[in-house]
Amino acid sequence: MKGIPPATVQRLPIYLRCLTEYGPETISSETLAQLARVNSAKVRKDLSFLGSYGTRGVGYDVDHLVYQISRELGLTKDWAVCIVGMGNLGKALAKYGGFGERGFAVLGIFDADPDKIGKKTGGRTIEPMSGFEHAVKERQLSIGVITTPASSAQEVADLMVDAGITSILNFAPTVLSKPENVDVRRVDLSTELQICSFYLTRAAGKQAS
Repeated sequence: MKGIPPATVQRLPIYLRCLTEYGPETISSETLAQLARVNSAKVRKDLSFLGSYGTRGVGYDVDHLVYQISRELGLTKDWAVCIVGMGNLGKALAKYGGFGERGFAVLGIFDADPDKIGKKTGGRTIEPMSGFEHAVKERQLSIGVITTPASSAQEVADLMVDAGITSILNFAPTVLSKPENVDVRRVDLSTELQICSFYLTRAAGKQAS
């Protein structure tokens, strides 16, 4: 998505979800803004990066907008996903059925614990890390999800990179080192809770003053 600002990229999935849940065939920037909880000027600017400007008095064609956003997000094809780390979070993600509906097929789940290997989770069998690189190439796994403890996350990330995976979603509470051509998205639940704590504390301070 060359030329599209990162902040816009983060909002595109939100727009897409709103549009797919919306009924009418056309939608105004004001309505989409209300659904996405942003201002309408931001919506119009974001959509202009897709080459979509809408029609005055009519708005945007919903189906066309869904296609444009899906195309920019790379959702016009299915992506094969693997999950490494079959703890509680890894198992929950493996069982989640919403990935397939959005074009992401979980085609491999892995763990280094011998006691977990061979057991089934989410309809798939947990595989050993020894077969990881072969599985990546054979199944054309494109996205790697790390749900291991922080202590082993970097080792897993290195294995993913060596196997050819260039897009990683990291749930482990640690910052990963990676080559420039590899994109790592970090989802740190503890950090998000700390941010929630910050706003709660600030709100409590305002009420007390």
